[in-house]
Amino acid sequence: MDLSVFLQPAALLALAGLVALELVLAVDNLIFITILTGRLPPEQQKMGRRLGLMGAVVTRIMLLLSAAWLITLTAPWFTLFDIEISGRDLVLILGGLFLIWKATMEIHERVTPKDSDELEEKAAGPKRYPAFWAVIGQIAILDIVFSLDSVITAIGLSRQIEIMVAAVLLSVIIMVILAEPLARFVNRNPNVVMLALSFLVMIGMALVAEGFDVEIPKIMIYGAMGFSVAVEMLNMASRRAQLSRPFRDIRDPDGRTESD
Repeated sequence: MDLSVFLQPAALLALAGLVALELVLAVDNLIFITILTGRLPPEQQKMGRRLGLMGAVVTRIMLLLSAAWLITLTAPWFTLFDIEISGRDLVLILGGLFLIWKATMEIHERVTPKDSDELEEKAAGPKRYPAFWAVIGQIAILDIVFSLDSVITAIGLSRQIEIMVAAVLLSVIIMVILAEPLARFVNRNPNVVMLALSFLVMIGMALVAEGFDVEIPKIMIYGAMGFSVAVEMLNMASRRAQLSRPFRDIRDPDGRTESD
């Protein structure tokens, strides 16, 4: 591997752009892991996140080492509705549909009122959790989809293996660093989960569209996501301000405080 490539300004700019794109895909992957492991018993959640994250890291590294094979996945396998479908397209379509289905089911469970039978069942016994390895299996499916999209994106944007490896490895390192802080943030702010699930539906739709050769500019998708996050941050700041008001001095119309 020729490390002198990193001394070239053009290569560094390519690396910066590729790292930014890889990070978006990595954070999407991490959000999915966080939401799914949040359904596990508290004592299993950390282990679930570690296994899910390990799967994402290992999958990316294995796909990087088989970059030459990945290029063959872009060759057409069959034609559907006059659209040539390659191996990569098939993975994106199936993965996108799975992501839409899973995120929609999670949203449905959170917005559907619990009936009296379910409430009585909860009152009668301990909370039921999904099987640990069933959750890990779902994470593994999406790890493959996000990793494949991540590595093929790197191959498409840069023909220099050094840049590709550096971008993917940097995104992996940041995933590892962000895993626990992101999990704590999501657990403290349940309203963020609904926003994240909505993002996952949109990402799933984009993956399906990309699989059918319908290019949706990623800047539009992630620009909309960024704007939504900014609005939610303002809402959170507003709620914190409202909660802090009862602790302030309350003034009457004459400008005097209650302590006066």
